[in-house]
Amino acid sequence: MQTPSLSSSPPEERTMPSQESAVAPADAATMPEPEGGTCGGHACGCSGSQTIPVAMPVQVAMPRAAGRKPSSLPWADYRIANMDCASEEADIRRALAPVSGVHGLRFQLAARVLSIQAEAVALPQALSAIRQAGYNPQPLTPPPASADGEAAMVSGVRPHPTRFMEGWGPMLIALALAVAAEVIGFAGSDAGWMPWVGRALAAAAIALSGLETYRKGLLALRQGRLNINALMTVAVTGAFVIGQWPEAAMVMALYALAERIEARSVDRARQAIQTLLDLAPREAMVQQADESWQRQPVEQIALGQLIRMAAGERVPLDGTIVAGQSALDQAPVTGESLPVDKGPGDTVFAGTVNQTGELTVRVTALVGDTTLARIIHAVEQAQASRAPTQRFVDRFAAIYTPAVFAIAVAVAVLGPLLGGWTVLDAIYKALVLLVIACPCALVIATPVTVVSALATAARRGILVKGGRYLEEARQLKVVAFDKTGTLTAGQPALVHWEALNPSTDAQADARTRLAQVARSLAARSTHPVSQAIANGLPAGELQTDQVQALPGRGTQGRVEGKTHMLGNQRLMNERGHASPDLQVRMQTQEAQGRTVTVLADDHGAQALFAVADTVKPGSAGTVQALGQLGVHAVMLSGDNAATARHVGAQVGLTDTRGNLLPDDKLRAIDALRQSHGPVAMVGDGINDAPALAKADIGIAMGGAGTDTAMEAADVVIMNDDPQRVPELIRLSRATHGVLWQNIALALGIKAVFLVLAVMGQASMWMAVFADMGASLLVVANGLRMLRWRHAG
Repeated sequence: MQTPSLSSSPPEERTMPSQESAVAPADAATMPEPEGGTCGGHACGCSGSQTIPVAMPVQVAMPRAAGRKPSSLPWADYRIANMDCASEEADIRRALAPVSGVHGLRFQLAARVLSIQAEAVALPQALSAIRQAGYNPQPLTPPPASADGEAAMVSGVRPHPTRFMEGWGPMLIALALAVAAEVIGFAGSDAGWMPWVGRALAAAAIALSGLETYRKGLLALRQGRLNINALMTVAVTGAFVIGQWPEAAMVMALYALAERIEARSVDRARQAIQTLLDLAPREAMVQQADESWQRQPVEQIALGQLIRMAAGERVPLDGTIVAGQSALDQAPVTGESLPVDKGPGDTVFAGTVNQTGELTVRVTALVGDTTLARIIHAVEQAQASRAPTQRFVDRFAAIYTPAVFAIAVAVAVLGPLLGGWTVLDAIYKALVLLVIACPCALVIATPVTVVSALATAARRGILVKGGRYLEEARQLKVVAFDKTGTLTAGQPALVHWEALNPSTDAQADARTRLAQVARSLAARSTHPVSQAIANGLPAGELQTDQVQALPGRGTQGRVEGKTHMLGNQRLMNERGHASPDLQVRMQTQEAQGRTVTVLADDHGAQALFAVADTVKPGSAGTVQALGQLGVHAVMLSGDNAATARHVGAQVGLTDTRGNLLPDDKLRAIDALRQSHGPVAMVGDGINDAPALAKADIGIAMGGAGTDTAMEAADVVIMNDDPQRVPELIRLSRATHGVLWQNIALALGIKAVFLVLAVMGQASMWMAVFADMGASLLVVANGLRMLRWRHAG
């Protein structure tokens, strides 16, 4: 299994290099087109509403020409209003392929932005080639923050026109004209002026609703591509020529209206990510050089500057609290349902809500590098990759459309010869088949569902790096957990301490004195166990000096003039303090998976301290939920076997394996895969990187706090809650169900109308109704994943 980072799509799913990839070497070839050379890799070739483009730059390396190094060439940005799906991207790449001096292209389809890296002399040639392909590139100027429409375009969501003639108006008028033409065609005669009125109304309806379809269709036909625009162009023109002008008008008007409705529906899936983008404020209150506070755009805020948020305001940038206490609602980033109390030294994330108190925060990430921005970027990359079901649909659609087109030609040619049909009847049936030949509903069934599910997962703190992992999670048979930081909190805590002298243990003052001595030594050490002891004992330290670390043993120092040591059993053995009674007490604690440290002076051991990594509250529920899903849970830990068994017993695990080195974990994953099936590895994304890579799906915990975790795995649990793992499996199974519902619905409707068309029982406008209706049905069904809630 590959382990893609946030900066790249999974290699097996990518069709082109990511934005961060280097410019191609001198012998690099032009990047291949998506499969089928059409929208999103499918054979539909839609006009844009059949895809779910995201605001993610995609870089295409071009052949290198002699001249300046590509890295030194500037990028020029252009907005192309009618470039919003991969079929248009393929057109532009084809147009620019012969232009010498173009070194790189970056496509942001949802924003309709093309960035070109080219020699100065080549740029005008490139723009000319784009215009000749039927597109109008305009130099891009950054939109103002207040311009809602422009901001929406940049973020990937199309603004909906407010003027009647810029929005629904032309299509509604076209539909009315088409209905009028149908009425005239149904009621009028073939003589007189009425047919000419009907033809004029039909032509006006087609002009109002279908000019863009005709433009794209003719372009596709010239290039020898069969897409929806080409099919509609041929079908409508053919119907008009053979005298079926009312149906020609109705087909085009219904198609345009359905396209607009479908586009609005699909935008809902895009807006699921747009809402995340809108969570972070565009401005913040920033401390100036003269220590005054002024509000300024977040883009102008530098690292290390201080920003201030009042209660009720959202956090604009990631940072560390330097003053103030508050409860923060982190649901947008981590999916946590309850606010988290935070104070000085704690980290806050952009987009979270400061609920109760004023906070002063030192900025640690720029606007494009915040955790929220990285989440959005990762989801966008995941949406751009194709899921396994989508690849199946693409292959099917690439065969389906040419096959139905061939059947249509056969019907038109052979119908009169073999079936006894009239030529006009055979042509009409062939035209109906052309409308049915578009697999729009089929190809849109997967991306809408996957995008909606990915957005839902992100809102719940589950960052899935691609549709592949979302789909494959349902097939998991084993989930292997690391112990530390995954099932346990990953931070040692003092869970027990006792004075070894019974008389001392019975005296409160004596116990307090021992605690102060231990805390005084522990606080001077950076070792995690010592820090856990210092944090777990009551406040109050004594005068301490001459502190020295004893590597592999502990710490020694003088506390109020008397030598004390705080260390492990090895230190006690070396100093002669490991009495039989002490060894029994230590073994009792160690049998419970605890790390034991002893406080001693020159006369002997004084107190025993037991430190343990506590189990997360949701770990036991996670194991139980996985069992209910039929998934085997196992612990693979590098800790000693006794500790692993003890923690496993606490969370309900019966299969625990300890003392595992990284190579041992890899062998264990192989064995589990052979004995059970697909395996997911859940770890912290740092120490478990090899195991995460080896598993079928690598799941990293705690991504909100570490860059490494977000880079290391296929799925990142942002809120460090293991209960998200069974939730991911449930979401995957629900998504799979909706995917195949959509595919069955799309294919079923196509099959029915294919038979009806050949039998002569289907008209062109009925075929459009069926095709567009099926598209709208699968979109609506896929959008249900935006409202998904896990049960159990």
